[in-house]
Amino acid sequence: MDLFDAATSTAQGVPAPAAGAPLAVRMRPRSLTEVAGQAHLLVPGSPLRRLVEPADDATRRAAPSSVVLWGPPGTGKTTLAYLVAATSGRRFVELSAVTAGVKDVRAVVDDARRRLATAGAETVLFIDEVHRFTKAQQDALLPSVENRWVTLVAATTENPSFSVNSPLLSRSLLLTLQPLTTDDVRALVLRAVEDERGLGGTVSLAEDALDHLLRLAGGDARKALTILEAAAGAALGDAPDATVETPADIDLATVERAIDVAAVRYDRDGDQHYDVISAFIKSMRGSDVDASLHYLARMVAAGEDPRFIARRIVIAAAEDVGMADPSALQTAVAAAQAVALIGMPEARIILAEAVVHLATAPKSNAAYVGINRALEDVRAGRLGSVPTHLRDAHYTGAKALGHGKGYRYAHDEPHGVAPQQYLPDELAGTRYYEPSDRGFERSVQERLARIRGILDQA
Repeated sequence: MDLFDAATSTAQGVPAPAAGAPLAVRMRPRSLTEVAGQAHLLVPGSPLRRLVEPADDATRRAAPSSVVLWGPPGTGKTTLAYLVAATSGRRFVELSAVTAGVKDVRAVVDDARRRLATAGAETVLFIDEVHRFTKAQQDALLPSVENRWVTLVAATTENPSFSVNSPLLSRSLLLTLQPLTTDDVRALVLRAVEDERGLGGTVSLAEDALDHLLRLAGGDARKALTILEAAAGAALGDAPDATVETPADIDLATVERAIDVAAVRYDRDGDQHYDVISAFIKSMRGSDVDASLHYLARMVAAGEDPRFIARRIVIAAAEDVGMADPSALQTAVAAAQAVALIGMPEARIILAEAVVHLATAPKSNAAYVGINRALEDVRAGRLGSVPTHLRDAHYTGAKALGHGKGYRYAHDEPHGVAPQQYLPDELAGTRYYEPSDRGFERSVQERLARIRGILDQA
């Protein structure tokens, strides 16, 4: 039996989607096999699967009485709540934390308790955006959760550790939903194009139009289906007689026209990818903060991996800013770590802060040039022997070879600098690092001149 047919006959309160319902509602999964992503929550024997598919009374007693679903928008929190009710035959009641009050919560709980006592009928209480509930509203749920008068499924996009009361959270199983991958959302969109519940094959979706739709959705399945529905409406408006045999075309222009968002001409695997990232790096190097933010925005809007952008910022901090502002590398590394932790869309703010720092910082590639010069000598065979007084003198027989003899300990010298030769004889006097007079490196230049003056006395 179709799950939603079952819902109308065995799970009171689970809404069966009408023909005119939004596409995202019509395409809600009818079984766990249709759920996109979240494989970590749906493995056999997992708490959520036991809750959704209780096989017998013993299994049902072992299932959690309350779960908090935490995850980004469009990852399936509402879908999973519906499946809990529809597949198990429980009565389904939905409250929105935006509009419901303590009185509403208590009314649902009292009714559920009465039904359980008189007919053994279980109730699934789904509370969307539970983080918007006040402490009093959340406290009103505690007895029902404690005594299993209802099966509470609460959904939130906020960290429950901060937004859900500790007593309620301690009585609930916290399940974290992961952002959907691009492939997850692509599969949902293509299913909606073909499925009879969706568009029934009356439209065809061009590859570039699909790519643009996926970039705009940003891992939000609901948003992706909403965009698809708008684009399909535009395409079918142009071709009202479309059928499965002659479907209406949804091309890139149709998607752009339907939602009034132009596609960014950016191919992550083609020339535009390299052109934009090249312009991005050169704009930061050239201290044009506005151009740097422009190219950053183009990459973000095109769906470029923010971790790739962060890595390029770290490289630019070391290569182009260098010792003129050593804190730029700290900013870049912190940004890369934060981007990996936070993800999009908030990661764009972190990337922008790092870009502004690098673009406006004084620039020096002296360290970059210095290591390259040193490598050129090494690769050309200009090595020479390590001076005897610098060699390891700890192993047996080393001192007999003269190792360490005459070595001067820097900390015992005035200013902490020992005037002795450090480079091999063949390279004595070679200068690899030549600091600029910009930013912090100006002070490095002054200090280095004094240091080299002492070393040259050797």
